[in-house]
Amino acid sequence: MALRKLAPDDAYLSYYDVRLTKEDINVLKNDWLTDNVISFWQEFLEREFLTEFKNSKIILLRPAMSFMLMNTDDPRTLKEALPDFSQVTHIFLPINDCNNVEIAEGGSHWSLLLVSVVDGVAFHYDSLSNQNRDNAAIVSDKLSRLLGQRMRFISLNDTPQQENGSDCGVFVCLIMKHLLLKRLLMVRTNEKVSMSMGGKKIDAREGRKEMLRIIEERRREGERRRSLSKSPGPGRKSRSPPRIDSPLESEKP
Repeated sequence: MALRKLAPDDAYLSYYDVRLTKEDINVLKNDWLTDNVISFWQEFLEREFLTEFKNSKIILLRPAMSFMLMNTDDPRTLKEALPDFSQVTHIFLPINDCNNVEIAEGGSHWSLLLVSVVDGVAFHYDSLSNQNRDNAAIVSDKLSRLLGQRMRFISLNDTPQQENGSDCGVFVCLIMKHLLLKRLLMVRTNEKVSMSMGGKKIDAREGRKEMLRIIEERRREGERRRSLSKSPGPGRKSRSPPRIDSPLESEKP
């Protein structure tokens, strides 16, 4: 099914637990990123990279969970809905400035919180002059209460800055990828690593292209898998989106 034939709410790709729509793809080209796009990027980093490091104890918390943490009075009430943090060393949390609990995908700015549980420090990366500092500090405090340990909050003033009003989500995704792949997964657990992004260049335009390329590759793979699966019937086309999750039975060794 061609992209131009899809309505904004139509599914474009199902990637494990994330369902991307045509609208998600449209905004990824040049607009403010949706929760879905950031969740896809986190799922991609987990499935393609983090699973290779069997001993890592790093969690990429989805935007919806960060939103719930920020807007709940008692974070302990979310314990059953959140992952088990007992053995976790680091937690990535996308932070949104929406404070209306009736509009989960509202707000106008994204930033990134990286909580180093082992060090008791929450690092905040904001590409728009610390606009989200207060929201990030609230989430840090809620997570501290949930973990039962003190957390020092540090807003990093050397975070690369965006040049417009729509690239904040892209900065979150690219900074997350850099910190995960180039910092945390590259050192031994007993080694110290700098969490500063000072001097790091972020090219949002190229970042958008990279994310779109990755999505298109998975979409083509989903189409291939769908063509190898059982046909929906003579003369009928499947209305489900291309899907990536577990391997096809025919592909298993």
